[in-house]
Amino acid sequence: MSDCIFCKIAAGEIPSTCLYEDDTVFAFRDINPQAPVHFLVIPKEHIASMNDVNAENAAVAAHCLEVIGGIAEKEGLTGGYRVISNCGPDAGQTVPHLHFHVLGGKPLGEKII
Repeated sequence: MSDCIFCKIAAGEIPSTCLYEDDTVFAFRDINPQAPVHFLVIPKEHIASMNDVNAENAAVAAHCLEVIGGIAEKEGLTGGYRVISNCGPDAGQTVPHLHFHVLGGKPLGEKII
């Protein structure tokens, strides 16, 4: 999608701090971190949200989840971390591109909000 900021980040058109990249997935630091460690994992393929994961692209979404543990380990998140994917405006999704927030580096507590 030509006007999607995350597509542009994954394509290298907008600078970011890359933590991981392969043919399918791109991971980078959040520019407005909500925890000492806060990064995003996105598919390079444009998938708007969890609502758009289907039989044709489920492997791409799964691969996003597969790489999170290795990135978290490299980032020193040995005590645990939280993974969040907002879906739709009521959940706070501000960029219509599937993405997974990974937060950690301090005790986050049991409450999500």
